[in-house]
Amino acid sequence: MGKWRILILGAAGRDFHNFNTVYRKDPNTEVITFTAAQIPDITGRKYPSSLAGDLYPEGIPIQDEADLVQIIKEREINECVLSYSDLSYDFVMHLASKVMAAGAKFSMLGADQTMLKSSKPIISVLAVRTGCGKSQTTRRVVEILKEAGKRVVSIRHPMPYGDLEKQAVQRFEKIEDLQKHDCTIEEMEEYEPHIAMGSIIYAGVDYEAILREAEEEADVIVWDGGNNDMSFYKSDLVIVVADPLRAGHEIRYYPGEVNFRLADVIVINKIDSASPKEIQIIEKNAKEYNPSAQIIKAESVLSVDKPEVIRNKRVLVVEDGPTLTHGEMKIGAGTVAAERNGVAKIVDPRPFVTGKIQETFDHYPNIGIVLPAMGYGRQQMKDLEETINKVDCDSVVIGTPIDLARFIKIDKPSTRVRYDLSEEAKGQINHIIESRQLI
Repeated sequence: MGKWRILILGAAGRDFHNFNTVYRKDPNTEVITFTAAQIPDITGRKYPSSLAGDLYPEGIPIQDEADLVQIIKEREINECVLSYSDLSYDFVMHLASKVMAAGAKFSMLGADQTMLKSSKPIISVLAVRTGCGKSQTTRRVVEILKEAGKRVVSIRHPMPYGDLEKQAVQRFEKIEDLQKHDCTIEEMEEYEPHIAMGSIIYAGVDYEAILREAEEEADVIVWDGGNNDMSFYKSDLVIVVADPLRAGHEIRYYPGEVNFRLADVIVINKIDSASPKEIQIIEKNAKEYNPSAQIIKAESVLSVDKPEVIRNKRVLVVEDGPTLTHGEMKIGAGTVAAERNGVAKIVDPRPFVTGKIQETFDHYPNIGIVLPAMGYGRQQMKDLEETINKVDCDSVVIGTPIDLARFIKIDKPSTRVRYDLSEEAKGQINHIIESRQLI
């Protein structure tokens, strides 16, 4: 009997962490390849030998998940390990059926199997879907800890879309660090808000090395999750954000339901935009699936830099990309802000899209009449700029968490939309953190 041959189904993030924590030093298994989904331009690369370890002197290739059946058969794969997130249960089981029909075992790793232990207290902020408001909740947690005099370091779920060796451990403290690490729009959306509030955030590929560096400068570490993935670290407090605008998804998406069941605190966000019935669905599911969790109902408070750019204008709304794509939302904060500030019309960008932005709409045809701020690489960022400037509109509403106009030239008046978890919810979270003796 030779080594057990494994294929890791991934999307440049959880897949590498699963390899690092479970398979990298295991002499009885051989990871033959990773496959890539969700994120463009990942295929054709290698997980380098410097990160893969001594058992993999040639590194590990990354192939397209579209070729999965052929890869299983040609490479004689024994087992495929699911290692990416924000997947409907229908999608998961169709994928499992494809794997098993091709002759391989389909599996998932449990939460504890890949969680690393820290010498410092850890608060994890997770979600049941992409776009629930996890980032604004994380920022409130960081504020609470800093106001209590704690040295806080956040660690973000991985987004290694560039040179993996250079991205093994990344530390962001200044805006200049975003350029230093050649960040994409998707990365900047997560890192820039932390920098703007004077907070340090780490990310990268090797999350044990990242943790050990963060421990050197932190009293408390905040795990800032991605998609609806589980935390990479054993946590002293788990806060999970649910979205009543997608009520019921908390028990129908993987691994969001895992988070929902593991939560110490469930934050039902966006209650100012949701109906009482939608909120009640999540409350009912919380009582059934996690009756010990504390529930906080929170408003997502929006502010607009220049409301006059919206009022009575024909506007293009640019929203957070992943929220619209695999998050399956048709609107975001920009749309809500436009409607609340008297917009004349929201202009559909479809007739004007170009290049890789067209590919996004082709792949995700159910996106609403908004433009996803896709920017996983330089070409996609260039196509985004060209699309924005081609749209026949009076002005642009930017609903992403970053200052898009800082690195994309927009030839029309524009305004940013900012959003924060309500002060009332912050107070409730503060009380829970105090009760756990984390401040």
